[in-house]
Amino acid sequence: MPGIRTPLSILDLAIVERGSSTADALAGCVSVAQAAERLGYRRVWYAEHHNMSSIASSATSVLIAHVAAHTSTIRLGAGGIMLPNHSPLVIAEQFGTLAELHPGRIDLALGRAPGSDQPTMRALRRDPTAADTFPNDVVELQGFLRGESVIPNVEAIPGRGTDVPLFILGSSLYGAQLAAMLGLPYGFASHFAPDALERAVALYRRDFQPSEVLAEPYVLAAVNVIAADDEDTAADLALQTRRARVARFIARGQRVTDEQADEILASPQGQQFARMMHYTTAGTPDTVARYLEAFAAHADADELITCHTAPTLDARLRSIELLADVAGLRTAA
Repeated sequence: MPGIRTPLSILDLAIVERGSSTADALAGCVSVAQAAERLGYRRVWYAEHHNMSSIASSATSVLIAHVAAHTSTIRLGAGGIMLPNHSPLVIAEQFGTLAELHPGRIDLALGRAPGSDQPTMRALRRDPTAADTFPNDVVELQGFLRGESVIPNVEAIPGRGTDVPLFILGSSLYGAQLAAMLGLPYGFASHFAPDALERAVALYRRDFQPSEVLAEPYVLAAVNVIAADDEDTAADLALQTRRARVARFIARGQRVTDEQADEILASPQGQQFARMMHYTTAGTPDTVARYLEAFAAHADADELITCHTAPTLDARLRSIELLADVAGLRTAA
């Protein structure tokens, strides 16, 4: 196969594997980023999640700093920071610091969801109405990073003048509208929220207003990937992944047996869970590449954010390598 024409990036979930430690997961993030850099992926992003025992990326800016110190060229960023959990000034200072330490390598994608449940929102001291000010907060943050603060006599130091690239994330039409209005790139979370993908991208492209940072619309679409050496291995990894996600998202990290996970997956709740994972490919490299080419066209995407979901680090690294080879990333790089 001649390769995949659409640029490929990675969303690393910083998975804490069963029987391993958070430190192991964070070390795995370094391994993934180093592999992505070597293999020619465009960027690696980490998402802000809270109160999830199997995901280690809650302190997103700290994780980015650690990984950046162990890599040299690949772009790293948040995919994303849930801005209503924070003040724009603090995020500008954090990502401004990252940009000063690692110039030209830092991205900042922004979402307005809490990244967790209601009790955790309260523990974060998040105002229940904070999402309502998301558009203004994005503008405020952008002003801090440009050195054009909209708050008199307040500057982000570090941060001022770094112009860290901003992206708007979403899983509905809201984010598409905001990204179009502000002239920012738009990332759709189709790896877990597939339903509005086509409508959101069409709205974004239709209503896009050129800005100082972007002349044409730019769409990133996320997709789950398990590439393996043979179909049987891929199918087994996909089953293990579904079971692990049941424990992570439905059982809230509680220990469940394979039999219990399969019962949940067969239930109406499990069917809804399966619907969330609609945009998933698992197979040999050629199978995965064909799927991603078709998905990129379906999503009208300029870049794919691949979420390698196999339950072990070794399997994820193998998936990342196999996809890079079939996509021709190393040749392109």
